[in-house]
Amino acid sequence: MNPAQGWPLWLRLILAVLLGALAAFGLAPFGLWMATLLALVLLAPLFLSTETRMRAAWLGWAFATGYFANALNWIIEPFLVDAERHAWMAPFALVLMAGGLGLFWALAFWVARRPGAIAVQQTTFLAIAISLTECARGYVLTGFPWAGMAQVWVDTPVAQLLSLFGPYGLGTLTLLATLPLGAALTQRGGFALPLGLTLGAVCLVAGYAATRPEVTVTGNVVRLIQPNALQHQKWDPEFAPLFFARQIELTAARPRPDLIVWPETSVPAWLGSAQPYLDVVAEAAQGTPVFLGIQRGDGPRIYNSMIYLNEDGQQQGLYDKHHLAPFGEYVPFGDVMAKFGIYGMAATTGHGFSAGPGAALMDAGKLGKALPLICYEAVFTQDVLSAPGRADFLLQITNDAWFGTRSGPYQHLAQAQMRAIEQGLPMMRSANTGVSAMIDPLGRITDALALGQAGYVDAELPAPMAPTVYSRLGDKPVIFALLVLLTLLWRNAARGQTQ
Repeated sequence: MNPAQGWPLWLRLILAVLLGALAAFGLAPFGLWMATLLALVLLAPLFLSTETRMRAAWLGWAFATGYFANALNWIIEPFLVDAERHAWMAPFALVLMAGGLGLFWALAFWVARRPGAIAVQQTTFLAIAISLTECARGYVLTGFPWAGMAQVWVDTPVAQLLSLFGPYGLGTLTLLATLPLGAALTQRGGFALPLGLTLGAVCLVAGYAATRPEVTVTGNVVRLIQPNALQHQKWDPEFAPLFFARQIELTAARPRPDLIVWPETSVPAWLGSAQPYLDVVAEAAQGTPVFLGIQRGDGPRIYNSMIYLNEDGQQQGLYDKHHLAPFGEYVPFGDVMAKFGIYGMAATTGHGFSAGPGAALMDAGKLGKALPLICYEAVFTQDVLSAPGRADFLLQITNDAWFGTRSGPYQHLAQAQMRAIEQGLPMMRSANTGVSAMIDPLGRITDALALGQAGYVDAELPAPMAPTVYSRLGDKPVIFALLVLLTLLWRNAARGQTQ
């Protein structure tokens, strides 16, 4: 018997919001993955209690809105950097973002609901439908896959399945292991399928995690610089020279590493006029190559870039960020919006930053080839998969000062760990305010500098592993399998309704 059957809709919607908020505690920095699993199990009876597909859609929207509102509460932080101008927009941004992302789940609930059908079959259908809408969320309108279900498994053995199935495949397994189990609670018997799915997932995790190879090291030491420049002071003429001097001091410290990495936009000058600054960096580095973040202009266009200074202090590589953050680095229809005084928060004109040509590899001398990722790009597995060749390591530079000091920086770090597991590659990460870290190919943090701390960490670079199954195949097999399953379940549901 379903205990939620007959409850008023308003009560079920409130409970769905609360369960969604509970599920978000599985994400960093809390890592309470059991809360996510419990919330999903309890969501199933609520879903099955809905009398119509439209009510199911409202329930799915309520759960997802609660989930994203809690998971993405850090989104208010950028609006508080210049609070006098932007603070009024913060609550609207959070509500609209959470509610907008909730529409993806609403569609899945609408598609999956079949009143009168077998409960376990319906929730299996729901798990597949949600998984497909989560794939869409990662790709549609440049995508925003933040807070995907797979992220709750970071720092657990379950995360190793990312190297097989990627984030959408692992998210699907999570839903299949919970929603049908919750459905089984609403009826007598019928536990065989959900228990089989859950136990199968557990066995898969235990077996695969035990077979993962040992991580070896290269013997090369990388220095990750973290100046801790607060965003409201970062470009202030009074503070910017102090932050630059701090990075120079950290760069010059002994003993000498094999590579030095500065964070995103860490040079307080545009590349075209930055040679005096770069000369100072090269002198402090004393023959050690340096990756650093800098802004550059090219005619009317501006770019968020990364450059490589070789052992002689000469610029040898350049990469322009190609996956820009909407409403952060640019605003859609920027010319029109600029007339109303609306600009990207990190942009300087109505157009904002321009996108670079795409993913690229950068030569890092004896350390091999780097796949550069600037800030937001590490969120997107497709940006890593689109690299023109296999790198020896992933390199993320970021300015997480925009995200404040609560959940945002930790969730961003967790997604960097996921990219490392998916590719079987180490990740070096230099973040302005933290968390700067060296991540091994199994997603484990081997060295790190705490959030809000100025300094550096000298970390040994792990060696890359063999290419993973996911790095070879990407998301296409998972998406194809989900579409096939959705079609079969749809046909089965339609056949059941006609009988």
